[in-house]
Amino acid sequence: MRSVSAIRESYASAKIALRDRFDVPTKAAPLLNALAHLTDKTLAELWERHEFTPDVLLCAVGGYGRGELYPYSDIDLLMLLPDQPSPALLEKLEVLIGELWDIGLEVGHSVRTTTDCLYEAERDITVQTALLETRVLSGDKQRFNEFMDTVHRHIDPKEFFEAKLIEQQSRYGRFQNATYKLEPNIKEAPGGLRDLHLIGWIAASQRLGRDWHSLAALGILTFEENSKLCEAERVLRTYRIALHWRAKRREDRILFDYQHALAKDFGFDDLSTAGRITQRASEALMAEYYLAARIITQLVPVLVHALRQRIYSYLSNTTPVNDDFYIRDGLLAIHDPELFNKNPSAILALFLHLEQRREATDIAPETLRALWHARELINDEFLENPHNRQLFIALFREPRGLTRILRRMNQYGVLGRYIPEFGDIVGRMQHDLFHVYTVDEHILMVLRNMRRFAVPAFTHEYPLCSKLIEEFKHPEVLYLAALFHDIGKGRGGDHSQIGENITRDWCSKHPLPVEDTDLIVWLVRHHLTMSSVAQKQDVYDPDVITEFAELVGDVRHLNALYLLTVADIRGTSPKVWNAWKAKLLEDLFKATQRFLNRESGHSWLSERQEEALRLLRLYGLRNDAHDEFWALLDTVYFLRHDARDIAWHTRMLFNRTHSEETVVRAKLSESGEGLQVVIYGPDQADLFVQICSFFERAGYSIFDAQIHTTHHGYALDTFYVFIPDSLHASYRDLINYVEYELSERINQKKPIQAAACGRLSRQQKHFPIKTHVQIRPDDKGKYSVLSVVTGDRPGLLSTIARILAANRIEIQSAKIMTLGERAEDNFLISGRVLNDEKVVLQLENELLQALTQK
Repeated sequence: MRSVSAIRESYASAKIALRDRFDVPTKAAPLLNALAHLTDKTLAELWERHEFTPDVLLCAVGGYGRGELYPYSDIDLLMLLPDQPSPALLEKLEVLIGELWDIGLEVGHSVRTTTDCLYEAERDITVQTALLETRVLSGDKQRFNEFMDTVHRHIDPKEFFEAKLIEQQSRYGRFQNATYKLEPNIKEAPGGLRDLHLIGWIAASQRLGRDWHSLAALGILTFEENSKLCEAERVLRTYRIALHWRAKRREDRILFDYQHALAKDFGFDDLSTAGRITQRASEALMAEYYLAARIITQLVPVLVHALRQRIYSYLSNTTPVNDDFYIRDGLLAIHDPELFNKNPSAILALFLHLEQRREATDIAPETLRALWHARELINDEFLENPHNRQLFIALFREPRGLTRILRRMNQYGVLGRYIPEFGDIVGRMQHDLFHVYTVDEHILMVLRNMRRFAVPAFTHEYPLCSKLIEEFKHPEVLYLAALFHDIGKGRGGDHSQIGENITRDWCSKHPLPVEDTDLIVWLVRHHLTMSSVAQKQDVYDPDVITEFAELVGDVRHLNALYLLTVADIRGTSPKVWNAWKAKLLEDLFKATQRFLNRESGHSWLSERQEEALRLLRLYGLRNDAHDEFWALLDTVYFLRHDARDIAWHTRMLFNRTHSEETVVRAKLSESGEGLQVVIYGPDQADLFVQICSFFERAGYSIFDAQIHTTHHGYALDTFYVFIPDSLHASYRDLINYVEYELSERINQKKPIQAAACGRLSRQQKHFPIKTHVQIRPDDKGKYSVLSVVTGDRPGLLSTIARILAANRIEIQSAKIMTLGERAEDNFLISGRVLNDEKVVLQLENELLQALTQK
């Protein structure tokens, strides 16, 4: 009998040998069974050392119970005891468990009697699931069979089925129901291995077997479907195996950190055209993953419905739709299995009926199967059929269900075949570090956001958007613009311009009014414009508003662009949208709306000042309290600040207009996120650097700054800062901290703190952003505009401010825009040295060098 140390060494060396044996990643799937077999032998040897009686069972559960074991997955065990286990037995088991850890096995174990198992299973669906995958390793096999019979008798297939579907919905919700994320979880995400396990669990609960071949033998799967699922499963399994080996731990997310290395492991190479990389190796790797995930999301619902019918076969509530379709038990079905072959237009009619019929919750399994096999009927002849074009446009004119329908059409390949250019972007990755979805998934997210504006139950989320879309004539224009806005990506060049051409060609072939076609095309061309103006220019500058209003032309175009912009930004990533961006967009929208309605700038200014005075009176200030302070301010100040900010500044500073010390006041931002901080006092060199350094060292992110100088040379600067969730202080404490500490640093002229140092994010390491610096005169010729595009990191803003201060350049305003890991900052600057082109070039190079240092 070997010692524990000998067993440990033998297991470790055998595991290394298995890795060497299955060193070709694409052919590594058999490793799962080999690792499980090796572990079986090792566990059996340890078990025999303790001479347990036959009525004590050692069982594998979970994935290990299926006979699969990934390199760094836990080894889940059940030690099944007699009804009255002795203390001596429990002590022996404790020793065994210690030995399991000693030999390097990551064990998850439970020690239970049959009664314990049934009790826990009744309370927890995950325990039921694990028991269904139990496999005996040592002990009396007859007792094990009796145990499994008892387990099956205590599992209600109907309750189990419904519970697992609820569990699946909850799991999908954690991933925003998105199959095509850029860093997908290969196990848990929609289209991942867990979806395949779901079918196995439901089948096992009905005693139908555990593998695809068993289901195929029962007629639940066709030969082609069985083949496709087996291949998709092989891809996901080999990817997960390679991911474990590469990460050297249990890692189920295909992170950017591993994608390039995994691509090389699987034999993918970068593709180049004319010296330019047109497809990264990592993109080819992910395309194969997305294809496998897509097959799973297509076929798993078919199998779920088929298994449902075996449980609920007694239901037969049928409602006719027309000669081709009927609804049975809430599922839309076709009368004739050959309908799509005989009349391909019925493919689109199927989705239109599903959208129109509230009583139809989904598509029947046999109809899904027929649809899946009929995809190739969507050919050139199909696309040129006027009736099909009418059916497709009709989908966008229905009041409900469009998002669900388009997701289903994309899931089954119908959308990409009907719009071939859409098919080209299915599964296409976006390495811009702020999109977290593939292009097609992002587009459907944007469309979902747009439709959500129109749902009465969600009007509280974005009241202005809901109001605008309710009043919008032909809202299908908005939905089609959302569908096409990024369709030009991946083709090289300006995707907005490319998308404009694709959209015009497509719309011209479909039954759309000319004015609607023109608006859709215009929206695709300019879908980035409003976001760019709001986040890079001064939305309170009348000239900016005039120029933007001239581009927009009328209120209908403005409303449509605003709705698309909000939906688009929200559809990139949960982290990109924030209340401050919402405020900037809304301010730009309202200012442009006033301009288009021919309201004069003078009236805006008067209304703003009157509203500020009204707010001041609420605080009991005397009627002339504002006079001295306002006399120090120019028109630009009143244009750049809204009435609430003007009133707040006046209330805080009216009796400190000539204060020798700098005053710092903070409050919770009107946008609801972060702090709004005003700094007022005698202007001094390096003030902007001092402020930026303070906020960065405190861990706050600056996302906007308004720099203003009064007539008597005082600085009146307003900063908007975001407070990360990791700082768990109350807002009152944060406000007190900022007001005291920042004023102390400025008034005591303390040395400026060194710029905060921070490492590049892992995304930037693998997909670096090329730093771009440009200085150019503004349109009026009075100031210059400094534009910086680079990877975001701590200390970035103060680094820029230090260099500008060292060159005696003043910052008039700053627009700080962060898109995920990408910083796009614009500064309005002034200084005599900017009149010298040579000095400007040197300054650009100095900034470039400072920002590209690792």
